[in-house]
Amino acid sequence: MIDILIIGSGGAGLSAALSAKAMGANVVVVGKQTATSSQTAMAQGGINASLGNVGIDSIESHIKDTLKSSKGLCDPNMIEILCQEASKSIEWLESIGVPFSRTTDAKVAQRQLGGANAKRACYSQDYTGLKILHTLYDTCLKEGIEFLDHHFLINLIQEDATIKGAVLLDIASGELKQIDASSVIIATGGYSSLYHGFTTNAFGSTGDGVSAVLRAGGYLSDIEFVQFHPTALKGSSILISESARGEGGYLLNSNQERFVDELLPRDVVARAIYEQLHQGLEVFLDIRHLGEEKLLELLPQEVHLCKLHEGIDPLTELIPIKPVAHYSMGGIDVDSSLRVRGLEGCFAVGECSNAKIHGANRLGGNSLLELIVFGRRVGKNATIYSKEACIQKADNKQLLLDTEYITSLYKSKNSVNFYTKRDSLGKSFYQNAGIVRTQKALSSLLDTVEQIQKELPLMGLGDTNKIYNTNLIELLEFTNTIELAQILLLGAINRKESRGAHYREDFPQLNEEYQSHTLYWKKDNKLFFEV
Repeated sequence: MIDILIIGSGGAGLSAALSAKAMGANVVVVGKQTATSSQTAMAQGGINASLGNVGIDSIESHIKDTLKSSKGLCDPNMIEILCQEASKSIEWLESIGVPFSRTTDAKVAQRQLGGANAKRACYSQDYTGLKILHTLYDTCLKEGIEFLDHHFLINLIQEDATIKGAVLLDIASGELKQIDASSVIIATGGYSSLYHGFTTNAFGSTGDGVSAVLRAGGYLSDIEFVQFHPTALKGSSILISESARGEGGYLLNSNQERFVDELLPRDVVARAIYEQLHQGLEVFLDIRHLGEEKLLELLPQEVHLCKLHEGIDPLTELIPIKPVAHYSMGGIDVDSSLRVRGLEGCFAVGECSNAKIHGANRLGGNSLLELIVFGRRVGKNATIYSKEACIQKADNKQLLLDTEYITSLYKSKNSVNFYTKRDSLGKSFYQNAGIVRTQKALSSLLDTVEQIQKELPLMGLGDTNKIYNTNLIELLEFTNTIELAQILLLGAINRKESRGAHYREDFPQLNEEYQSHTLYWKKDNKLFFEV
């Protein structure tokens, strides 16, 4: 029986692993892909810290910007922890070798991102998340931390509202295995892949850990809040980092007009672009005026992505863009120690958790900071819990149930193609539960989702081989997504106001009656929620 099982091998999970390992815990990190494939690598623009290396800044200003962006849907104490710990987090990342870009006097370079009043985002060209992730992973390997790559979370093992481990599918062999642990940290990322085809996220951002916590008896909160990034490539939905606007890029419509302050909060900029598109205009990102030397020095990835995915040379051409789903503000409901509400021995961190710091609209540059600050914090808290708790090894009841379930999937009829449903649902969510929402559109979409839920038993496998069966994994992911789709819509329908990323055209004003968190939970397999 291990001390800590970490499910998710992105920045949050790796930070937690290093923290727990430093305290002497026996740690195993599980990922459904390799660690370096994590969504953390897509965080390009920077990580916030009020260092004041480029202009004047302060912790108080960082706190103020984060509070303002959250639109009142936050925990000020958690935001204070996040911002207070930021400079120490940068120091720690430097100490393990993260190659930050530098100013002329060798300090960590910083740029301004949307919603910030200062140049606060520490960066490494436009590969910030990637370089942080690779450095964390290298450090984990040096520390001898054990990894189980290509393992998919089926369910958490719960006895008497206490989590004692997890049942995992070994993707390589197709076999299920049970891992017992004194504590479990969920760090599985967000659920924006619900907007399939209209998201910056990889296909695997399907809320697996979020759904597993719900099934185990834990609480979720604020699932209706999904941030849309203003600048994704029009054709491929590939992210073009906010760093492009932070370095001075313009937004232009097809009349060559600038129509919004590019560094306003993301929800405001995304809606402004939506309005232009709704009027039949195209929208472009213009970085030509920045010059070749600056672009290749500070934004080399953006230049490459434009050429690769759109056939556009941004040094000489406008970049066609659109806003797409990017970040899940809601998730697993946790307290100040990152413990999952409703479950003992279970913690959650990163995009899968709702630590009440992003609220209704995440401030750019705070996501990477959350991974480090709260990743290290949750590693310590889970270690303390595992040393103090007297957890007995779980029985194999959950393993047997999950084995029976997976076996049934191999035998199920395959009369409804879930890939077709996934693609059409992604488009429908983008159109009807996206940047602008209405009661009529949300309710109609909820009917569609509930019909799909009824059809799930008819969605079998075309591939019945056990070894590396991606067909099986994608069906399991789709099942998780559909569970969260219903919850998102219920929250959006019942939140009759506009707040941050949740914009109701039929209720365009912020309503103080809704300055509270939407909670979701299951009891006897029945879904409950309160706004």
